[in-house]
Amino acid sequence: MNIDRTRLNVVLRAIVVGLLVGIVVSAFRWAIGQLLEVWKVIYHTSAQNHWLMLVVILGMVGLAWIIGKITGPNPNVMGSGIPQVEGQLHGQIEMNAWSVLWRKFVAGILAIGTGTFLGREGPSIQLGAAVGQLYAEKRHFKQQNRSLMIATGAAAGLAAAFSAPIAGTMFVLEEIYRSFSVLVWLGALTGALTADLVAQEIFGLTPVLAIHYTHVLPLHYYWILVILGLVLGLAGYCYQRVILWMPRFYQLFSRIPREFQGVVPLLLVIPVGIYFSNTLGGGATLIQSVAKSVPGLGILVGLLLLRFVFSMISYGSGLPGGIFLPILTLGALIGAIVGMVFVKMGLLPNVYIPNLIIFAMAGYFAGISKAPFTAIILITEMVGSLMHLLPLALVALVAYLVVDLLGGTPIYESLLARLQLTKR
Repeated sequence: MNIDRTRLNVVLRAIVVGLLVGIVVSAFRWAIGQLLEVWKVIYHTSAQNHWLMLVVILGMVGLAWIIGKITGPNPNVMGSGIPQVEGQLHGQIEMNAWSVLWRKFVAGILAIGTGTFLGREGPSIQLGAAVGQLYAEKRHFKQQNRSLMIATGAAAGLAAAFSAPIAGTMFVLEEIYRSFSVLVWLGALTGALTADLVAQEIFGLTPVLAIHYTHVLPLHYYWILVILGLVLGLAGYCYQRVILWMPRFYQLFSRIPREFQGVVPLLLVIPVGIYFSNTLGGGATLIQSVAKSVPGLGILVGLLLLRFVFSMISYGSGLPGGIFLPILTLGALIGAIVGMVFVKMGLLPNVYIPNLIIFAMAGYFAGISKAPFTAIILITEMVGSLMHLLPLALVALVAYLVVDLLGGTPIYESLLARLQLTKR
């Protein structure tokens, strides 16, 4: 038997990295979920107790100080983490893996667990990359194998966060590493599958966004998907412009050191937690709730505005948290709004609104990230159904083309450029 030892070594190393990343990211994911439930109780109780409300306000200020003290010595821990990993793999950024690992883990749990509109996926990718880097350093790998283990860890991180191993692999190939070499995809896929096995052992086999729908959208409604893609493309371009403008917004708080500006969303999340607790966090619960029982058009628009504005404020502050799931949540709300408009016009039966919610998540993410293959595969894995590949692809393609025609660039690439501009 002729065995390619290079590929075999990549697979074996990727299994080890995948196991380690699966454990780390699953712990991260579990801790955020548990802490969020605690904060929901605190928000509810403080609404009826003014003294407790004062304690919560002071607690948030203290929490912002703690997070700032953790992230301050290593600014690469702030924000999503995906641009940093991308820069690292392209030789533009050097990172201390252990510093990133523990700081992102602790600060990410504290920041995301309060219910700010931040996702766990970006931090999970950075945590995975840090684990891969640590493994490579312990084994004294050369630069090429070190980069391969970082990419493997990144794919494993997304897989464990979303229970989406194929999307984790594709995201690394399409967006972060931008290489489809055999060794890269072999390592990324092996690591992602291994990490997903660990995550599924802990969280079960149910898809992250288990949206149940029984009606397949007929072909004669596909013209609606083109319009949906156009809307998502325009909205996606708007998202790109606003999120890149947020540093200017935070110049209003220039007297507060950058690492402590997280106090702004941490204070603003208190009224959100009191009055709109079902909207807290990355948005997975909200997506499932809207898909199960679609609210009125006015409520949907209100939810969209709330999620858009506060997700911008949350991410722009530099708190360690991502935009991955918040983007999908905004896409789902846009899909529900477009669906409701067509229902009210008598052009679409309301049973197809859940379909549009699913398609819109893929389209919005494809437009903003300019990673359409990842978007299609990610939503397919997260929803747990292959019934919608064609309409998913159509909406993702249209949204991607609209953003492209408007001159939009991949959001993580833009954030990396902004990150390096700030460093200079």
